[in-house]
Order: sequence, then C-alpha cells, then structure tokens
Amino acid sequence: MKTNFKHIAILGAGESGVGAALLAQAKGMQPFVSDFGTIKLPFQKELESAGIEFEQGKHSVERILKADLIIKSPGIPEKVSIVQAALEKGIPVVSEIEFAGWYTNKKKVCITGSNGKTTTTMWIHHILKNAGVNVAVAGNVGESLARQVIEDEADVYVIELSSFQLDGMYEFKADIAILLNITPDHLDRYDYQMQNYVNAKFRIIQNLTKNDWFIYNADDPIINKELASRKIEAKLAPFSLEKKEGMAAYVNNNQIIINIKPIVTMSIHDLSLKGKHNAQNSMASGIASKILEIRKENIRESLSDFKNVEHRLEFVAKVNGIEFINDSKATNVNSAWFALESMSNPTVWIVGGVDKGNDYESLIPLVKDKVKAIVCLGTDNAKIINAFSGIVDVITEAKSAMDAVNQSYRHAKNGDTVLLSPACASFDLFESYEDRGKQFKFSVREL
Repeated sequence: MKTNFKHIAILGAGESGVGAALLAQAKGMQPFVSDFGTIKLPFQKELESAGIEFEQGKHSVERILKADLIIKSPGIPEKVSIVQAALEKGIPVVSEIEFAGWYTNKKKVCITGSNGKTTTTMWIHHILKNAGVNVAVAGNVGESLARQVIEDEADVYVIELSSFQLDGMYEFKADIAILLNITPDHLDRYDYQMQNYVNAKFRIIQNLTKNDWFIYNADDPIINKELASRKIEAKLAPFSLEKKEGMAAYVNNNQIIINIKPIVTMSIHDLSLKGKHNAQNSMASGIASKILEIRKENIRESLSDFKNVEHRLEFVAKVNGIEFINDSKATNVNSAWFALESMSNPTVWIVGGVDKGNDYESLIPLVKDKVKAIVCLGTDNAKIINAFSGIVDVITEAKSAMDAVNQSYRHAKNGDTVLLSPACASFDLFESYEDRGKQFKFSVREL
C-alpha cells in the first residue's frame, strides 16, 4: 500500500478515529473526521486543539468521497452507503490498525478469538512489563495503535483485534498471531453466515512468514477444521487441555507445561485466574512470552499474580454472605458459558440485552446444574424466557441495573452467587458493556 496519501477521511471519532487523525496529521496528511453520531467532548477538544477539521451528526458525502484514503471505525459495517460509495469509486477503505501498521516496524503480538482476547492481551502485557520489556497495549483495549506509533516508543505492541478490525486489514502483519477460539458471535454483521465470521478471524494469520509464529487452541473444532484447508507459512504453536503430543503447551496431572525450551511447569492451582478457559488463556500467554525469550521465573510469577480486567468475572462485593460477580463483558453465549462453568455456588444469573442471533441451547445443562433463578435485564426477554422456562423455576424481568440487583438479592441466600453475565450486547438499556458493569457495581454497593 502506498503511503503518500494527501486527503484522508476518517469515519467515526472514537479512540481509533481520533488516533488515526492525529497520526495522519503527524505524517503530513490532511485528515477530515466525520461522525454520524455525537463526538464525545474529550475527543472534540483533542481534534480542536490539533486543528483537525471534523463534523458530527452527519456525513458530508461529497467531501468524504474526494479523499485518497478512508479509515473506518470498526463499529461501522461495510454495507453502509458511504462505505459502499467509496469502494465503488475505488477509494481504499482500511481500519486504523492497518493504517498504523504502515508506520511501525516494532514487534507485534496480535490476539483474536470470540472469547478471552482482552484477558490474554492484558496477561501478556503484564508478563512482558514485569520482565522489564518496553511494551504497550493497543487495539480493542487501551490507546489506539495509531496514536502510539506517532512517537513509536514501545519495543513490543500487544494488540487485541476484533473481527471488525481484522476485516479492514490487508498488509498488516503480526510477528506472533494468537487465535484463542471461534464460536458464533456478531453473525448479524456477517450475513448470518458462520464461515464469513470464521474467515474474518483467520485474517489474523495474513502475511505471516516462516519467521513468524501462530499460536492456536488445538481443542477448538472450528479452528482444527479450518486449519485442514489452509497452508500456513508460520511456525505453529498449538496448546491444549486434552492433547499432549505435538503441543507447545498442555496440561498433565494439573500441571501446565509450556513446552518451549527451557520448559516452564507450574500447577494449574497457582494460576491467578480460575476456570478451564483461563488455563487456555494462560497457555497462550506463556507460549507468546517464551517466544519473546522471557525467563521462566518471570512467566511463572506473572501467571500467578495477574489480576483480571474490569467487567470480566470481576468480584464486586460480598453482601450478607452473597457474592456478586460482574461479567458484563460477556456479550455472547460462549462467554456466558465460561462464566457459568466457573461458578461453584448456587447462582442467580442476570442475563439479557440486545440478542445477536443467540442460541441458548448449549447453556441448558449448565443452567440446570448451577442456576437457581434468572433475572432478565433487557427490553425484550422473550427468547431467554422461552429457552429456560421449565428449567429454572424463578424467572423475573428487570428494566434497570438497580432493579436487577435488588431482585437478585431477594432470590439469593447466604452462600449463593449473583452473576451478571448477560450473553447479549448492552445497547437497549445501557451505553456500553462498561456502563452496564459500572451501574451493576454501583447498585451492589448501594445494597
């Protein structure tokens, strides 16, 4: 991709859009930022102080289509008319990550998957930072990569990538690519075709060479099926809870073994995060760290003292013996499955929101086994009520976080757990999953 563009149009003025605008300006281009919604005040101020032109509440189509390059926010689907018009006109449309990648040669560890990618991203960052590496986190978490490559001070970027970000990436290349799992998610963006979503996730391996690494979950049936039909240049580093032969990391007698010399061994009970999915996340993190030549003592220590990200199985408080857990980041069925799987007490489950084509069938055995009551937190709960009627005796509905917490508190007793793990997006009642999690935590503290 040539990088001598002059007029850049940026669609969306969140962290990635503003970062891209600042980078474009730093490289001598003229960015114009257009957001169909309202731009948050801190971002407005940043664009103003940089002297970058922007608009909100509309797209000035004629002006945007005069650009040499369009950088699109991951939240904007490719099917919207402005993007289609640009593509028809032959204007390249890329993601902020693709754009940022043109301006850095530093090492990039890139993580994707339907679940666990934020935890794994932050865990790798934690290991490297504790080992004294000059490391930065980017992508779906933290500051945008574009903003960071203006100065390009980090030696390693650990980058969380959603399928939406990967969709707009063409020449970008990871040095270490990690694929944690693939389960149905965001199918509304992929014409309800699972293969389209699988293809998006597999863009993580684009452009890998024989000097690069591909770390993947060898227990995931969709990944295994897909690998059978793809030729991958990179060195392969599979991890597994079930297999040992040929694995870069595996579990044996409750010991995690990271099988890259010198070999790292540690008890699964010493991991700071519990549950099978976190054993997988820890193996992916450990392999990546070994490839980057981090000492095994550092890896062991950082796998045992890492604290999870906010809104992901986050302990909030214990009130009269009832434990409250915030897993608001669980916006799909598979995330909720992992959360329920890790519950060891009778559970009151708060679930619901904007359904993304969910199939609750896979949750039924866990719900039967662990859930004593369900509180639906959404504007349309019919699908959830239909799925679990006759399996759970108590199913109620709430229209606010406060109401959901109060109802859950009444259904629970000493020794129980109240779990917010919605399995749905948040946009019906909340601004975002973070807003939903924060309101939940505030409501718990008000009890």
